[in-house]
Amino acid sequence: MHIPAVLFYALAALALVTALGAVGTRHPVHAVLYLAACLVASAGLWLLLEAEFLALVLVLVYVGAVVVLFLFVVMMLDVDAAALRRGFVRHLPLAVLGAALVAWPLLRGVGPWRLDAALWPAPPARGDAYSDTLALAQALFGEHLLAFELAGVLLLVAIVAAIALARHRRRDVKRQDPAAQAAVRPAERLRLLRDLGGERRR
Repeated sequence: MHIPAVLFYALAALALVTALGAVGTRHPVHAVLYLAACLVASAGLWLLLEAEFLALVLVLVYVGAVVVLFLFVVMMLDVDAAALRRGFVRHLPLAVLGAALVAWPLLRGVGPWRLDAALWPAPPARGDAYSDTLALAQALFGEHLLAFELAGVLLLVAIVAAIALARHRRRDVKRQDPAAQAAVRPAERLRLLRDLGGERRR
Protein backbone atom coordinates (compact mmCIF):
# COMPACT_ATOMS: atom_id res chain seq x y z
CA MET A 1 0.00 0.00 0.00
CA HIS A 2 1.30 3.43 -0.88
CA ILE A 3 2.20 5.93 1.80
CA PRO A 4 -0.46 8.50 0.69
CA ALA A 5 -3.15 5.82 1.05
CA VAL A 6 -1.92 4.93 4.54
CA LEU A 7 -1.91 8.59 5.53
CA PHE A 8 -5.39 9.08 4.10
CA TYR A 9 -6.93 6.20 6.05
CA ALA A 10 -5.13 7.21 9.25
CA LEU A 11 -6.20 10.85 9.00
CA ALA A 12 -9.74 9.91 7.98
CA ALA A 13 -10.06 7.54 10.95
CA LEU A 14 -8.70 10.23 13.29
CA ALA A 15 -11.14 12.82 11.90
CA LEU A 16 -14.07 10.41 12.29
CA VAL A 17 -13.19 9.39 15.86
CA THR A 18 -12.59 12.96 17.02
CA ALA A 19 -15.79 14.19 15.33
CA LEU A 20 -17.79 11.52 17.17
CA GLY A 21 -15.99 12.49 20.37
CA ALA A 22 -16.88 16.17 19.90
CA VAL A 23 -20.55 15.27 19.47
CA GLY A 24 -20.79 12.52 22.08
CA THR A 25 -18.77 13.83 25.02
CA ARG A 26 -20.60 15.37 27.96
CA HIS A 27 -17.92 17.88 28.92
CA PRO A 28 -17.97 21.04 26.74
CA VAL A 29 -14.23 21.66 27.11
CA HIS A 30 -13.46 18.12 25.93
CA ALA A 31 -15.80 18.71 22.97
CA VAL A 32 -13.79 21.77 21.92
CA LEU A 33 -10.52 19.83 22.20
CA TYR A 34 -11.96 17.01 20.10
CA LEU A 35 -13.01 19.62 17.53
CA ALA A 36 -9.45 20.98 17.38
CA ALA A 37 -8.07 17.49 16.76
CA CYS A 38 -10.69 16.90 14.04
CA LEU A 39 -9.71 20.11 12.27
CA VAL A 40 -6.02 19.17 12.38
CA ALA A 41 -6.83 15.79 10.81
CA SER A 42 -8.90 17.55 8.15
CA ALA A 43 -5.95 19.84 7.42
CA GLY A 44 -3.84 16.75 6.81
CA LEU A 45 -6.42 15.53 4.29
CA TRP A 46 -6.24 18.90 2.52
CA LEU A 47 -2.47 18.51 2.29
CA LEU A 48 -2.94 15.14 0.60
CA LEU A 49 -5.16 16.89 -1.96
CA GLU A 50 -2.37 19.42 -2.65
CA ALA A 51 -4.43 22.27 -1.18
CA GLU A 52 -1.71 23.72 1.02
CA PHE A 53 -3.37 27.11 1.44
CA LEU A 54 -6.61 25.61 2.75
CA ALA A 55 -4.69 23.36 5.14
CA LEU A 56 -2.74 26.31 6.56
CA VAL A 57 -5.90 28.39 6.91
CA LEU A 58 -7.64 25.51 8.67
CA VAL A 59 -4.83 25.22 11.23
CA LEU A 60 -3.95 28.89 11.72
CA VAL A 61 -7.42 30.45 11.58
CA TYR A 62 -9.75 27.77 12.85
CA VAL A 63 -7.58 25.81 15.28
CA GLY A 64 -5.42 28.75 16.32
CA ALA A 65 -8.17 31.37 16.63
CA VAL A 66 -11.75 30.12 16.33
CA VAL A 67 -11.37 27.00 18.46
CA VAL A 68 -9.44 28.96 21.10
CA LEU A 69 -12.29 31.50 21.10
CA PHE A 70 -14.77 28.66 21.53
CA LEU A 71 -12.73 27.40 24.46
CA PHE A 72 -12.70 30.81 26.13
CA VAL A 73 -16.45 31.26 25.61
CA VAL A 74 -17.23 27.80 27.02
CA MET A 75 -15.07 28.46 30.08
CA MET A 76 -16.63 31.92 30.61
CA LEU A 77 -20.21 30.68 30.25
CA ASP A 78 -19.77 28.03 32.96
CA VAL A 79 -22.25 25.73 31.23
CA ASP A 80 -24.26 23.50 33.53
CA ALA A 81 -24.35 20.18 31.68
CA ALA A 82 -27.00 18.73 33.99
CA ALA A 83 -29.35 21.63 33.27
CA LEU A 84 -28.86 21.20 29.52
CA ARG A 85 -29.75 17.51 29.65
CA ARG A 86 -33.07 18.13 31.39
CA GLY A 87 -34.87 19.10 28.19
CA PHE A 88 -33.17 16.48 26.00
CA VAL A 89 -36.17 14.17 25.61
CA ARG A 90 -38.55 17.08 25.02
CA HIS A 91 -36.46 18.48 22.15
CA LEU A 92 -35.45 15.08 20.72
CA PRO A 93 -38.04 15.02 17.87
CA LEU A 94 -36.96 18.47 16.69
CA ALA A 95 -33.31 17.41 16.84
CA VAL A 96 -34.02 14.26 14.83
CA LEU A 97 -35.87 16.31 12.21
CA GLY A 98 -32.97 18.77 11.93
CA ALA A 99 -30.45 15.94 11.64
CA ALA A 100 -32.54 14.32 8.89
CA LEU A 101 -32.73 17.59 6.94
CA VAL A 102 -28.95 17.93 7.13
CA ALA A 103 -28.20 14.26 6.38
CA TRP A 104 -30.51 13.96 3.37
CA PRO A 105 -28.55 16.17 0.94
CA LEU A 106 -25.28 14.69 2.24
CA LEU A 107 -26.47 11.16 1.52
CA ARG A 108 -27.66 12.20 -1.93
CA GLY A 109 -24.27 13.71 -2.70
CA VAL A 110 -21.91 11.15 -1.18
CA GLY A 111 -24.05 8.06 -0.73
CA PRO A 112 -22.71 4.50 -1.08
CA TRP A 113 -23.74 4.45 -4.74
CA ARG A 114 -21.21 7.22 -5.45
CA LEU A 115 -18.19 5.49 -3.88
CA ASP A 116 -17.13 3.72 -7.05
CA ALA A 117 -13.54 4.59 -7.92
CA ALA A 118 -14.46 4.89 -11.59
CA LEU A 119 -16.68 7.88 -10.80
CA TRP A 120 -13.80 9.79 -9.21
CA PRO A 121 -10.73 9.68 -11.44
CA ALA A 122 -7.45 10.98 -10.12
CA PRO A 123 -6.97 14.71 -10.71
CA PRO A 124 -4.29 15.70 -13.19
CA ALA A 125 -0.87 16.57 -11.85
CA ARG A 126 -0.31 20.28 -11.29
CA GLY A 127 2.77 22.06 -12.47
CA ASP A 128 5.07 24.21 -10.40
CA ALA A 129 3.38 27.37 -11.68
CA TYR A 130 -0.04 26.32 -10.35
CA SER A 131 -1.30 28.39 -7.40
CA ASP A 132 -4.13 26.99 -5.32
CA THR A 133 -4.51 30.41 -3.66
CA LEU A 134 -5.25 32.03 -7.03
CA ALA A 135 -7.72 29.30 -7.97
CA LEU A 136 -9.49 29.66 -4.62
CA ALA A 137 -9.69 33.45 -4.98
CA GLN A 138 -11.17 33.18 -8.47
CA ALA A 139 -13.81 30.73 -7.21
CA LEU A 140 -14.74 32.72 -4.09
CA PHE A 141 -14.80 36.22 -5.55
CA GLY A 142 -16.11 35.18 -8.94
CA GLU A 143 -18.50 32.27 -9.18
CA HIS A 144 -19.47 32.03 -5.48
CA LEU A 145 -19.37 35.69 -4.44
CA LEU A 146 -22.95 35.74 -3.07
CA ALA A 147 -22.40 32.65 -0.93
CA PHE A 148 -19.15 34.15 0.34
CA GLU A 149 -20.92 37.35 1.43
CA LEU A 150 -23.72 35.38 3.10
CA ALA A 151 -21.14 33.37 5.04
CA GLY A 152 -19.61 36.65 6.26
CA VAL A 153 -23.02 37.82 7.50
CA LEU A 154 -23.57 34.52 9.32
CA LEU A 155 -20.18 34.81 11.01
CA LEU A 156 -21.05 38.35 12.12
CA VAL A 157 -24.30 37.10 13.64
CA ALA A 158 -22.38 34.32 15.44
CA ILE A 159 -19.91 36.84 16.88
CA VAL A 160 -22.73 39.07 18.18
CA ALA A 161 -24.48 36.04 19.71
CA ALA A 162 -21.27 34.88 21.42
CA ILE A 163 -20.73 38.34 22.91
CA ALA A 164 -24.34 38.47 24.12
CA LEU A 165 -24.00 35.06 25.77
CA ALA A 166 -20.69 35.96 27.41
CA ARG A 167 -22.13 39.17 28.89
CA HIS A 168 -24.90 37.50 30.88
CA ARG A 169 -25.08 38.54 34.52
CA ARG A 170 -25.10 36.02 37.34
CA ARG A 171 -26.98 36.98 40.46
CA ASP A 172 -24.72 35.01 42.78
CA VAL A 173 -21.60 37.00 41.79
CA LYS A 174 -20.84 40.41 43.29
CA ARG A 175 -19.78 43.03 40.76
CA GLN A 176 -18.49 46.57 41.01
CA ASP A 177 -20.20 49.47 39.29
CA PRO A 178 -17.59 52.18 38.53
CA ALA A 179 -20.28 54.76 37.70
CA ALA A 180 -21.99 54.25 41.07
CA GLN A 181 -18.65 54.41 42.86
CA ALA A 182 -17.74 57.71 41.19
CA ALA A 183 -21.13 59.25 42.06
CA VAL A 184 -20.79 58.58 45.79
CA ARG A 185 -20.80 61.63 48.12
CA PRO A 186 -18.92 61.65 51.44
CA ALA A 187 -22.10 62.47 53.37
CA GLU A 188 -23.62 59.18 52.22
CA ARG A 189 -20.66 57.08 53.32
CA LEU A 190 -19.38 58.76 56.53
CA ARG A 191 -21.09 59.07 59.85
CA LEU A 192 -19.76 61.29 62.68
CA LEU A 193 -19.68 59.68 66.12
CA ARG A 194 -18.85 61.07 69.56
CA ASP A 195 -16.83 58.97 71.98
CA LEU A 196 -16.97 59.25 75.74
CA GLY A 197 -14.28 61.96 75.73
CA GLY A 198 -16.41 64.25 73.61
CA GLU A 199 -14.13 64.09 70.59
CA ARG A 200 -15.66 63.70 67.18
CA ARG A 201 -14.41 60.73 65.22
CA ARG A 202 -15.21 59.40 61.81
